[in-house]
Amino acid sequence: MAITCSTRNSATGPPVGEKGIVEKNVQDSASADLAGRNERRWANLEELNDWVGQECRTAWEAMAHPEWPELTLADLLRDEQLQMMPNPRPFDGYVEKPIRVSSTALIHFQRNRYSVPSDCAHRVISLRIYPAELRLVADGVEVARHERSFERHQTYYDFRHYIGVIERKPGALRNGAPFADMPEPLLVLQRHLLKQTGGDRVMADVLAAIPRHGLDGVVVAAELALESGRPSGEHVLNVLARLKDRP
Repeated sequence: MAITCSTRNSATGPPVGEKGIVEKNVQDSASADLAGRNERRWANLEELNDWVGQECRTAWEAMAHPEWPELTLADLLRDEQLQMMPNPRPFDGYVEKPIRVSSTALIHFQRNRYSVPSDCAHRVISLRIYPAELRLVADGVEVARHERSFERHQTYYDFRHYIGVIERKPGALRNGAPFADMPEPLLVLQRHLLKQTGGDRVMADVLAAIPRHGLDGVVVAAELALESGRPSGEHVLNVLARLKDRP
């Protein structure tokens, strides 16, 4: 996603009041500050915000305050910060809306699809929309979180949302799109196990250990099993048991 920055001059008359002063200052400085940068590209909103913030801080160091011209805006800001009360916690700002989960445990938002735990299928849950992420809440508990995408017609899976499905239907692993983005050690282990009779069920048992042992623990166990040269589901589960018992 590339983000561009453009400027525009306004022909409005002089503003009135503090809000108007701020708007007028922005109008007067926009062309000078951003001239020649209309073709610049930023990879994401975070990079753009960092750049804008640095440009503002640089400008404040040079701009005189309109009421006290002997001081810069940065001087006044530093003085005000000494008198400000600390903010106890950031404001949790989001837009919330009810949304229905499909039979394939996906929600649709702005022409994209995002996964949620499979036991939420066919339910109406809450979607909390943040500028950079989406959070899904069911019965007051957050059940999924995704980075918000501004592309279109994309599907974003978290394979852990479908572990309950493969416990019931292990064969879904072979052609399951959600499992294509598993960590590489799990993908390598899956390729080994699916060559064996009953490998679907064994791999399902390995993935079913994630809710108990955590994804990182299962990935480490898979790596150690692969290093042995003859990986098996039993080997992975034994490694997990030893890791759990280790102080």
